[in-house]
Parts: sequence; C-alpha cells; structure tokens
Amino acid sequence: MGSQGIKLASLEKEKGKVRYRGRLWAVNKPIKSTSKGKKMMVLASKVIDGEKRVKIVHFGALGYGHNYSKTAKRSYLARSAGIRNKAGELTKDDPWSANYWARKILWPSGKPPTGPKATSKHRDI
Repeated sequence: MGSQGIKLASLEKEKGKVRYRGRLWAVNKPIKSTSKGKKMMVLASKVIDGEKRVKIVHFGALGYGHNYSKTAKRSYLARSAGIRNKAGELTKDDPWSANYWARKILWPSGKPPTGPKATSKHRDI
C-alpha cells in the first residue's frame, strides 16, 4: 500500500492555511512546482479511515504544452481516463494522483482549450 500522508489535524494552521514542510499551503490549491521537470504541485487532501490526510502531488511535465487544441484535449482526456495505479484502481478520481490534478487543472473537461497554441515538436535526429 502507498503512502498514507500526514494527518491534516496535526499540522499547524495560520491564516486559513497549513504549515507543511516549512511553507504555508492552501489545501487543494495548485501552485508552481519546486520539483525539476514539473509544472505544478498541490497539497492534496483525502479522507482515509475517517481522518483527513494530506500529501504533496507534483504534476504536469515541463516542456510539453497542455490544453492547446480540441483534438489534443479530447485525446488526452480519453487516454488518461484509463490510467490505473499499482492496485489496479483508476487514478482519474484519486486526489493523490498526478493524473487527477492534470485532468482537473491542465486539461479541464467542459471548458475550451486555453493553453499555449502549440507544443514543442519532437522529431528524430
């Protein structure tokens, strides 16, 4: 079984935010990632055994466009809907998965494409 996260109740609260790993976080509010190669990160919450727990999730690969055309969006959402974790569960509905946050923030369904108009071209050299 994967990480169980940290109990939200055990974290210090300041001005409507929580202090986790030396910084203030608004729970479930994505910000620019500090991880090399990732676009965004979020302190994601989830209820496990009746307790609200949190963990950091980094998502979105730097260097790739997102949400840049209707076709790309439709293709990404169809492809990512079938991604499963090691336990065989779909990740699109799990707030502790990068897939959940990428679909929600970078590729939101029901909204028109808003990202960069093109993505970097990959070609064989």
